[in-house]
Amino acid sequence: MDRRNQTRIYEFLLMGFSEHLELQPLLFALFLVMYLVTVMGNLLIILAIGSDLHLHTPMYLFLANLSFSDIGFVSTIIPKMLDHISSRIKLISYGGCLTQLYFFGLFADLDNLLLAVMALDRYVAISYPLHYAMTMNSQRCVLLVVVSWVTTILHALVHTLLVTRLSFCGPNIIPHFFCDLVPLLKLACSSTYVNDLVLILVAGTLLIAPFVCILVSYFYIALAILRIDSPRGKQRAFSSCTSHLSVVSLFYGTAIGVYLCPPSSHSDGKDRVFSVMYTVVTPMLNLFLYSLRNRDMKGALGKLIGIKTS
Repeated sequence: MDRRNQTRIYEFLLMGFSEHLELQPLLFALFLVMYLVTVMGNLLIILAIGSDLHLHTPMYLFLANLSFSDIGFVSTIIPKMLDHISSRIKLISYGGCLTQLYFFGLFADLDNLLLAVMALDRYVAISYPLHYAMTMNSQRCVLLVVVSWVTTILHALVHTLLVTRLSFCGPNIIPHFFCDLVPLLKLACSSTYVNDLVLILVAGTLLIAPFVCILVSYFYIALAILRIDSPRGKQRAFSSCTSHLSVVSLFYGTAIGVYLCPPSSHSDGKDRVFSVMYTVVTPMLNLFLYSLRNRDMKGALGKLIGIKTS
């Protein structure tokens, strides 16, 4: 039977994270706590950076944008997930699905680009410390942030507009807890050739290019650290990268688990576990990696909430 002759669908059914009813209260409490911690923690980081003049530097400008992106990232997914868990009605409208798809793509890509920009910042700071202030001046840093935002806004818009040209007239069940692009394309009953082509060419480039930039930056950072004679100097240079390196490892480690592992390894809901790590756990851990492992940030947060830190 031709799927084109079937009734067009206007809502999708999200399978959610778990179908076991006895786990729903625990999952609701767990995701609610993680959401509140992520949002409040990243808001505190943004406020601390804005209120402390010592943190008005390129690295912390990028960090403030990364924190804002993480807030948007989790806010795109978790509130709807909590609504589905509490109401046990896992339907999402066609427009709601496209909205979620757009903002998920925007903030995921923004995280990716900002991590690359921050790696470039660390490379200039360690390899060319005497030229750092001139190279990473305020105008150039603002330009890097604006380019990152504009690129991700346009990229997410392209994918969302391409989805609107598709027809959905068959099964409406998405085996996920949010509207991700790949499982949504599998439900289309019209040709997805253009969507697949853009996904491979544009999205592939936008994902790979920042990752390559990070790898190249840290290669030259490692060479610069090895040329430092003083052991204490090496330690200080390396410690300035540990927070960013930890966030990069966590971000790409979970993303690879979601998008690059073979489908056979994602059976029995394991893909959804990887997705939770990528979309929920990683943004929450980012704020701890940057606040607990950064003395300047701990001092700024301490002053913000009125606690004296040593």
